[in-house]
Amino acid sequence: MAVRQHLKPLFLATSALTLLVACSEETNTANEAAPVSEPTTTARPVDQAAVITHYADLAQATYQDALTTAQHLRNAVEALIANPSDETLDAARNAWLAARVPYQQSEVFRFGNAVVDDWEGQLNAWPLDEGLIDYVANDAYQYELGNDGATVNIVANTEINVGGQTVDVSTLSPELLADLNEIGGSEANVATGYHAVEFLLWGQDLNGFEAGAGNRSATDFAAGDACTNGNCERRAAYLEAASELLVQDLEWMVAQWSPSTTTNYRHELTSMATTEVFQKMLFGMGSLSLGELAGERMKVALEANSYEDEHDCFSDNTHNSHYYNGKGIENVYTGTYTRVDGTVLSGPSLSALVAETNPVLDAELTQQLQASMAALGQIKAAAEASDNPTKFDMMIAPANTSGAELINNAIAALVAQTANIEKAARIVGVESLQPDDAGHTF
Repeated sequence: MAVRQHLKPLFLATSALTLLVACSEETNTANEAAPVSEPTTTARPVDQAAVITHYADLAQATYQDALTTAQHLRNAVEALIANPSDETLDAARNAWLAARVPYQQSEVFRFGNAVVDDWEGQLNAWPLDEGLIDYVANDAYQYELGNDGATVNIVANTEINVGGQTVDVSTLSPELLADLNEIGGSEANVATGYHAVEFLLWGQDLNGFEAGAGNRSATDFAAGDACTNGNCERRAAYLEAASELLVQDLEWMVAQWSPSTTTNYRHELTSMATTEVFQKMLFGMGSLSLGELAGERMKVALEANSYEDEHDCFSDNTHNSHYYNGKGIENVYTGTYTRVDGTVLSGPSLSALVAETNPVLDAELTQQLQASMAALGQIKAAAEASDNPTKFDMMIAPANTSGAELINNAIAALVAQTANIEKAARIVGVESLQPDDAGHTF
């Protein structure tokens, strides 16, 4: 189990101020006072090791918040299962939405840190062929061609066969669900993680480019004659197991960043050469900015006009997922993270390190990060408008030129900041960053 520890913020050391006062006990022949030297300020160089330690502190705090909110989600799911109603379903959905805020900020730690990248698929793999999990409306279901797992419906069956492999799924445990990921060799066969839980809470979004998210009824989890769409007990068991696995996975990752042991990834990272760690930090920023967020999560969906490529497609929460991805990038550069309880963790940062050598570049990159957040904020504001909100799946509709403009503005801002992330890398001794562009041309 993870070591759950409250973090203490690290703060930049203040500059030393040395006051030298030269006085003479005698006056000169003109009866003038002896000269007094001007105060001098000597700036201390930014402690590179402290920047790395604080990066690890940011990671642990972010994953701890992801864990805390996942625990709240699990509790809300248990309340829904115990008493299915509109109120308990809404509470579980709101808990899921809250859990996405810290987790999406954590994705900046994925790229460059193999311990995270190898692990994250079990929590956040997408898109998924939801017919693997539960019932779907066949006339409105798009899935990976040739994937025979896309329609097996684990909830409705105690045994499934995918790719010639027969599996007993009579007991739905976290361990079983984890083993079912990518069954049959298809990456679209996603059985676990945030999006599996999302699908079970919302159901399919059958609205296409029109307004509206998934609209699953609470009675899909009801007992006896009140049950709708059959298999309510197994559906509840699946949701409970998936929610529990989410918590277990996050407990493991929090432990990987804990400062209280020397046998985890944090110790390994902080023992590396400084330039190697800076490469990981900036590669994470650049790759999330360019290939993942600008490319896979925005450009692909917009150019294909494909709501199937929307990140949070069942809940219509994509605008927030994109926004908090951007926030995670900014967090690492500025060394600042606002926790879910409102407290702010801040400390030695890449920004301070870059500013020490090239304050002009630091100011420009800081401004670009703010511009990206403003562009992503406009998408978020449009999606959450009180009057005629326009969600991301509506923005990518073929005829929605204003929505496309908002998305393209965000893509352009992310691409621009990535160029200066590469320049910042050279400032801190990383000769060639080459952030992942996921094969996209911008």
